[in-house]
Amino acid sequence: MISISQLSKQFTSRPGGSVFKRAPKQIVRAVQHLDLDAPNGRITGLLGPNGAGKTTSLRMLAGLFAPDSGAISVDGIDVRQAPQQALARMGVLGDAHGLYPRLSARENIVYFGRLQGMEADAANARAEALAELLDMRAILDRRSEGFSQGERMKTALARALVHDPANIVLDEPTNGLDVLATRALREALRHLRSPAGGSKCIVFSSHIMQEVELLCDHVVVMARGRSVAEGSVAALLERTGQRRFEDAFVALAFADTLEARP
Repeated sequence: MISISQLSKQFTSRPGGSVFKRAPKQIVRAVQHLDLDAPNGRITGLLGPNGAGKTTSLRMLAGLFAPDSGAISVDGIDVRQAPQQALARMGVLGDAHGLYPRLSARENIVYFGRLQGMEADAANARAEALAELLDMRAILDRRSEGFSQGERMKTALARALVHDPANIVLDEPTNGLDVLATRALREALRHLRSPAGGSKCIVFSSHIMQEVELLCDHVVVMARGRSVAEGSVAALLERTGQRRFEDAFVALAFADTLEARP
């Protein structure tokens, strides 16, 4: 289970970078008082336009930088106080897959298993099991240099799952994937969410309405760093009185802009 409460983060920047050193600093409020509860056995979608604060929120969840305020816990473990213990309970697929190109898919997966404290035999057995789950046996012993986007995604996801984490965090994993790769990822996540797959807690970040609509059990809509609505797809459709989820999302995420129009 992942719990985020009143999470906030702001950055300071200067317009034009170093060119305008005398320009006043600007404050960018990337995330403002975000709340999110993601229980086990559910796919929770974090949906928002580019710049809404999704990636910043997930990077704080992964312990990459500290929030200015708020609390984050993973299975009851405070990420700020015990980051290593919290990370051991998560499998994180970030926005950059970063495979080692000279290693095979298997070697990439086993290497990360060893970093998680697994014995070599156990990590290799887990790589075999994940190759079946993600339909990647044909590439398991190929060097990852030259992999397609879909093959890289499968390898990176297997690497994140090698230690069988209870919580899975995915930051826009379908970017650049073709239809077949997207369908394969969707089926794998549904399996992991199910009792047969371990009833994992899955947090799925995206700006693609169709993916969220087809995959997520619960959706948190973000806009301008804030959570502006949450609920099932059906509940959000009912709340906005819309028939199409894209129209519901626009009504929720861009309410201020729509109201300001003449």
